[in-house]
Formats: sequence, structure tokens, C-alpha cells
Amino acid sequence: VQLQASGGGLVQAGGSLRLSCAASGRTFSSSAIGWFRQAPGKEREVVAAISRSGGTTDYAASVKGRFTISRDNAKNTVYLQMNSLKPADTAVYYCAADTNPSSYVSFRMSAYDYWGQGTLVTVSS
Repeated sequence: VQLQASGGGLVQAGGSLRLSCAASGRTFSSSAIGWFRQAPGKEREVVAAISRSGGTTDYAASVKGRFTISRDNAKNTVYLQMNSLKPADTAVYYCAADTNPSSYVSFRMSAYDYWGQGTLVTVSS
């Protein structure tokens, strides 16, 4: 699976952005997908994850109620809709695929075996 994240940019606090993660490869629809982020000087952290079918999602407490993860398997794409953005959301955002058929939705970075390049999100105050 090859992943390409896009949609980052500069936005004011309170604004919205939608990130996309486009995938190639026939295993996309059988992979759980996660979004992660890494702020300058900080460790990478999980943001949200979605199951293979899209029927189950999970969110980090810091983004719950503001971010929504979704997927369109026909388009091989996963989205992260980010609303009510805060300066603390500034980071490089990465998408990743967990191709293990036994996996469901995971917040463990070690579960993800394919990673895309990041897309930078900057939220100004």
C-alpha cells in the first residue's frame, strides 16, 4: 500500500481543513487506517483511526468532537475533517495503514506497517 496525504495548509484558529489520504494497492479496503500527527519537538501521536469498512472509528481525546475520520473505499481515500482548529493542532499529519487482517481499529503506532509522507497543518492564533 502506498499512501499520499494532502490537504494541509495555514488556517486561522476556529477554522476548518479536510485532509485526504489517497492510497494505491489492492489491500487498501482491507486495511485499517490511522491519522497521526507530530508537532515540532514532540513525539508522534495518534489522532484518529477507522476500521476497514468504516463502521468503527476512534479518536484521541484532544480532537474528539472536532475531528471526523471517514473513508471511501471506492476511491481508495480516507479523510480527516478538522473543525474548530486550535493552535495546538499545528503539526505534520500522517496517514498510515494497518494491513494485518486480524486488526480492527488500533491506536498503537507499531500496528501500522505502511506510512505516507506528512502534510503540514499550521493553525494561527
